[in-house]
Amino acid sequence: MFLLPAALLILVMNFWPMIQAFLLSLQTGRGTRMNWADPLWSNYQRLFSDEIFGLTVQNTFIYLIIQVPIMLVVAMVLANLLNDPNLRFKGLWRTAIFLPCAVGLVSYSLVFRTMFANDGIVNDALMGMHFIDSPINWLGQTGTARFVIILGLLWRWTGYNMVFYLAALQNLDRSTFEAAKIDGAGAFQTFWYVTVPQLRPMILLTAIMSTNGTIQLFDESWNLTQGGPSYTTMSMSHYLFELSFQKNPNFGYGAALSYAILIMVAVLAWIQMKVGDKRD
Repeated sequence: MFLLPAALLILVMNFWPMIQAFLLSLQTGRGTRMNWADPLWSNYQRLFSDEIFGLTVQNTFIYLIIQVPIMLVVAMVLANLLNDPNLRFKGLWRTAIFLPCAVGLVSYSLVFRTMFANDGIVNDALMGMHFIDSPINWLGQTGTARFVIILGLLWRWTGYNMVFYLAALQNLDRSTFEAAKIDGAGAFQTFWYVTVPQLRPMILLTAIMSTNGTIQLFDESWNLTQGGPSYTTMSMSHYLFELSFQKNPNFGYGAALSYAILIMVAVLAWIQMKVGDKRD
């Protein structure tokens, strides 16, 4: 009985909209003039011929393949360093690294956009150190714009994942580290052969969460680059927003795209579970 109110809220606020979205993905039309598609799967079929959707998938997976591994490795290394009992000012370092997570997504995106503007602090600093002769159009070129988005993601989310690893490290069996030290293992050998294997469940958890978050990326694409130039930095969720609420809104096709994102998230999570979970 205590669980019933929460279960009803989840049903009404989560699952019912998901069912409505699926039914909407089988329809075509504009506004309130929606009709069942003929055939019903035509919106899903259209995804395979949509070049912009293909480009947004490519962009999203570029962010995923580059950013997630770097972020998780850096987070794990930082957690290992901050778990040292002899480290001074541990609270200060932990707070400083985690603090970006407390910054709003829109706020930090706008700060990065200002920093990497043509007259921003980054260009001023590089020109002041004579690394470049003229300002770089960071957000107006595909390669550099993607770099800024990836850098922003690393800055925002590395500390978040570090906290998970730090919590897991503090629950590891200390006798394994003492045994490794007696056997003559160095710092790297202890980290690679003792720490990492024991962190496998947490690595799997953070990998799945980071993958899901990156596939659903929106704020950075919207606030930093507006998807430009020419859709080359736009994420799938950003394209979903554009289809549904901008430029001749198409709710049926947008709903189909949302289910395509859901399927990608589910498939990647399943693959990661199969690859990463080695428990009997």
